[in-house]
Amino acid sequence: QVHLEESGGGSVQAGGSLNLSCTYSGETFKSMAWFRQAPGKQREGVACMDTLDRPFYTDPVKGRATISRDRAKNRLYLQMNPLKPEDAATYYCAGDPDGIFCYFRPGYYPNWGQGTQVTVSS
Repeated sequence: QVHLEESGGGSVQAGGSLNLSCTYSGETFKSMAWFRQAPGKQREGVACMDTLDRPFYTDPVKGRATISRDRAKNRLYLQMNPLKPEDAATYYCAGDPDGIFCYFRPGYYPNWGQGTQVTVSS
């Protein structure tokens, strides 16, 4: 059974750092991604990593976010610094067992975690 679980969310001060982890099991994903969804907004891509572990970032987080992966530990990471109030959202990790490339379309990924909430205090 495929399972993804995010951890590391919570309350962070604006200007601070965010460190999220996603632990997965039951599947070897070729590409993986982080998405986020704020209340009342659509789910949006944050960062993704293709099968060659090349990272890609969306404009709102470019220069502030780092996605990384430890295949031996079955973990995906997201670091972000400095955090802004608009970064507040529920963050999700997603994986695709077949895709060589990564995309920022939620529908591309068949497997998702339950999400971890991040609040940003100013």
